[in-house]
Amino acid sequence: MTLRVAAAQAVSVSGDVAANVATAVDLVTTAAERGARVVVLPELFLTGYDPDAWSHESALSLDDDRLGALSEVAHDRQVVVVASAAVRRALDSTTLSIVLVDPAGEVSAPYDKQHLCGAERDFFTPGGHGATLAVDGWQLGLGICNDGSFPEHAVAAATDGATAYLCPSAYFRGAEHRRDLRYASRALDNGIYVVLSGLPGTCGAYEFCGGSAVYDPEGRVLERVAGESPAVLVADLDRDEVRRSQAQNPVAAERLPWLGPRTLVTV
Repeated sequence: MTLRVAAAQAVSVSGDVAANVATAVDLVTTAAERGARVVVLPELFLTGYDPDAWSHESALSLDDDRLGALSEVAHDRQVVVVASAAVRRALDSTTLSIVLVDPAGEVSAPYDKQHLCGAERDFFTPGGHGATLAVDGWQLGLGICNDGSFPEHAVAAATDGATAYLCPSAYFRGAEHRRDLRYASRALDNGIYVVLSGLPGTCGAYEFCGGSAVYDPEGRVLERVAGESPAVLVADLDRDEVRRSQAQNPVAAERLPWLGPRTLVTV
């Protein structure tokens, strides 16, 4: 059984939700025309990755009228959109979240980034749980950028039954080697697919490196783009390939629950 996914990237405009939604609609439309059922967009794409512009007042609510066009394209094209934004949870609490738009056009925020980094820690409230998205019989683990730096995050998704790991991301220019090693490793660690959507270009004072990619269960690159904007790549995920990889390289199945106490040997 296969599932066609797309990783899409484009420059995000700091604080301009309407402009970013319009770009997202174009990206989703292109992906849908290429047969994608799931479309992943970069980290904070809808509201912008710009700490200087973050505020609780400017964060999205899930009933924001500006999301209407994204709901319409998801419904019209019958695709699942995995986007990301600053989401207002309370007057003084905002999360860095996955904003999910389903084929009925319904908007939700099922996952909040758990492993915040840098300036994110000063503003966002970290998430308190993992999440998995079920689409057409596939279990898709959800993560956001720095979550993928921690092997146990993808392990938790795979242990829960995920056969792919979706990660909206925003890596700063110069961090390409860390980005590429981390997500290939998460795929190989667990014998699952990894779909990365990377933010490119300038947002506020920051420069991002893009690098959207799909990795197969052996950690090999199926499709990748560099820093271009806009760009859409598509790939077919094959559940049989997950089964073959996990049978031939059963690292996930053989992972020990505990390694025991440590012994110090002094010579």
